[in-house]
Amino acid sequence: MKTREEAFELLKTYNGNALVTHGLAVEGTMRFMARKIGEDEEMWGIVGLLHDLDYEKFPELHCQKSAEILKEEGYSEELIRAIVSHGWGMCSDVEPLSVMEKTLYAVDELTGLITACALVRPSKSVMDLELSSVKKKFKDKAFAAGASREVMQKGAQMLNVSIDELITDVILAMRDIAPSLGLEMKN
Repeated sequence: MKTREEAFELLKTYNGNALVTHGLAVEGTMRFMARKIGEDEEMWGIVGLLHDLDYEKFPELHCQKSAEILKEEGYSEELIRAIVSHGWGMCSDVEPLSVMEKTLYAVDELTGLITACALVRPSKSVMDLELSSVKKKFKDKAFAAGASREVMQKGAQMLNVSIDELITDVILAMRDIAPSLGLEMKN
């Protein structure tokens, strides 16, 4: 398997700061979720890191171009399938089936919503962000309108968890890596 460092360099080759930071958020969340259920943290992390590999340069070919690039780079079919499945119903017809695939599908959009929630707080931090604040913004469809609530709900259902549990886990995961996301408490 390729190393995390190799995956990070590949991500930076195809993406600017915003999508690299999003990749870090999803990586950290996937690692947290893997630890929680005893799965392969390294594999899950790399899947999270690379999930939007093609989005900045090839938005109209999202997921398809990633599959080509990752195949050329020698990544496993399991990793490629997981990444392609996160676009299910949007830009891919590959349904998330494994727990890793379902988790990626569930947390991708949610990390974006939680980042947006943190950035509108006076602290601009995820460290003091609570479930109730995210739930309030979740209901406001105009807030972070690009983050699909439908996908978040469907992802939680796929994982057989409540949306509240999923949101709480993603907040906790993002707290673990807040400095790398620029969402730590500022003095």
